[in-house]
Amino acid sequence: MTGLGPELVGKGLERLKQAVPGVSRVLWQPGGQGERTDKDILKEADVAARALGVRLQFVEARGPEDFDRAFSDMTRARAGALTVLVSPMFFGERRRLVDLAAKNRLPTVYPWREFVAAGGLMAYGADLADLFRRAATYIDKILKGAKPGDLPIEQPTKYELVINLKSSAT
Repeated sequence: MTGLGPELVGKGLERLKQAVPGVSRVLWQPGGQGERTDKDILKEADVAARALGVRLQFVEARGPEDFDRAFSDMTRARAGALTVLVSPMFFGERRRLVDLAAKNRLPTVYPWREFVAAGGLMAYGADLADLFRRAATYIDKILKGAKPGDLPIEQPTKYELVINLKSSAT
């Protein structure tokens, strides 16, 4: 299964630009997805930003200890909005990221609905619950003797845009 992280960056930026025209910063965790995927994510973000007429600046956060500095840098640079890219570390630290975005008054789009459930403004991405359900069919096939390498890679079939109306009112 794939979550299409790199391919969805542009759509997330597009949704954020519709809600907040001043998008200017992207928070990125280098090494979060492996070198090739990170490179693809950055390429997709750059292509999407150019198409949308958005100037992106990447702010690195290699770990949770970098968050305060990253948000301070964005605030000093007067960032108009923030896009949080796909990262297992960001997912695990979603409550802190959402709190920092709110504290710094940065409208933010996240890759998964769980960030909105934690109080974030909006999310656009693959429906993780649907991906997990579909993964169960793969497990079933493997337990019945299928070789994992023989199974095709599947893309998400459900995507979701989730908006926190309470967060958008503040």
